[in-house]
Amino acid sequence: MIKEMGRLNIDDFKFLDAAVEKIFRNVEKGKSALAEKQITEIGNTANYFVREELGKRLAQYSGNGEMDEICGGLLEHFIYGVRATGLFYFYHKHQNRPEVIVKTIEKTFESVPWESETICFEMWKRFPETMKDHMPRWAESPNEKKRAISMHGMENIASRHPQYILTFVSNLLDDESEEVQKKISHILTQVGRQRPLQCYNNVRRWLIDGDDKRIRTIWQTMKKLANIFTQKSKRDKSADFMNITQRTVQEWRNDPNHNVSSMGNKLAGIINVKNKK
Repeated sequence: MIKEMGRLNIDDFKFLDAAVEKIFRNVEKGKSALAEKQITEIGNTANYFVREELGKRLAQYSGNGEMDEICGGLLEHFIYGVRATGLFYFYHKHQNRPEVIVKTIEKTFESVPWESETICFEMWKRFPETMKDHMPRWAESPNEKKRAISMHGMENIASRHPQYILTFVSNLLDDESEEVQKKISHILTQVGRQRPLQCYNNVRRWLIDGDDKRIRTIWQTMKKLANIFTQKSKRDKSADFMNITQRTVQEWRNDPNHNVSSMGNKLAGIINVKNKK
């Protein structure tokens, strides 16, 4: 029997391959209900890797049966794992059709949130231009979860397109949603780590006329970056990051704007205290 938790081994893959062969035969024979039952039995699992591998294998179907219709129905199933299997089917089937993948995630970002986020992360790596076309529309949605997921995985373009991210984030900076604010903080931390000068210049501008809520969001980001600065490990910090961060904090402490100077003083406190230790 296939494992319920953890990555799969060779015996698990053999089990899935054999099961998918039976499913394909039933689809070819027009036994769609039986095929769906077989998919549901395997997909009804807490094991993420089973759902992904099952969906990936089902996407290899090349016959004339109703596989699209079956897996489309899975997206509406009451069992989470089965919905996730259906999502992975469409993701892997349309690997080179990013527009189709985006439209699919638009249907599943609430009903299959974890896997939808995983796919968004991969899409920002593989198809950034498609995501840049569609995500601004998601960011304007009345649905806070959709606004939040519009930024998920955006850190994959932080090094190459930092200004796109900073402009995108600026439009959501005062969003009322806590989920959106957490996502903003995460993305800004990644941009600050990789492109500190551009990030800090934008942050200073946002601070100047920021209200308390905006300042709290920026503080969460800058506190993370200050903690990275003080880490002994060099894995997450370049010489540019270290030099620019230190210089920025010093400049902010003497800034004529109260919000900026206050932020600079708080950051200097973190860096100085931890360096002394």
